[in-house]
Amino acid sequence: MLTRTVSNNMSLLAMACSALALSGCVTVPDAIKGSTATPVQQLSSVQNAPNLFAGAEARFGGTVVNVANEQGRTVLEIAAVPLDSGARPILGEPSRGRLLATVNGFLEPVDFKGQLVTVVGPITGVKEGKIGTTQYKFVTMNATGYKRWRLTQQVMMPPAPMGPWGWRSGTWGPGWGVGYGWYNPGPAQVQTIVTE
Repeated sequence: MLTRTVSNNMSLLAMACSALALSGCVTVPDAIKGSTATPVQQLSSVQNAPNLFAGAEARFGGTVVNVANEQGRTVLEIAAVPLDSGARPILGEPSRGRLLATVNGFLEPVDFKGQLVTVVGPITGVKEGKIGTTQYKFVTMNATGYKRWRLTQQVMMPPAPMGPWGWRSGTWGPGWGVGYGWYNPGPAQVQTIVTE
């Protein structure tokens, strides 16, 4: 009986470790990988010394504040936030500044304004402009790739009951430490995540 319990526990532990390892494999989508392994991602560094970064590849992301369609191109004004390891904007982070990303071709403003995006491409400098009536220096870049993200919600279930003795078989059938363990009977949490 003890051998079977230990064996079952080891199998469950192996499955949990496999699931954890798979969920940790986050990759940057091809559209925004860029050509360098470590693109610039600190907007404040570029704002403070734009001449040092001119021509360097950068990857920034955040919320599209404005979309300007020009002849043969579209300029996205983005309120930048930090990116996670998959180059997705991190929700809830305050803006680190604004940038103007120029994309070749026409992008429909309705499809981009207010949406989360990540852009990659060379930094071209800084451009004087305004946010409302306040003067502002926008970092500028030519976006060679971009990715529009979606927000979705996932339900985070409370942990299942688990006892100190693990999997057991009792009068009412098999279960995890039936009647002996720790259990959080609280409601399931809903979490908003950024996804493709």
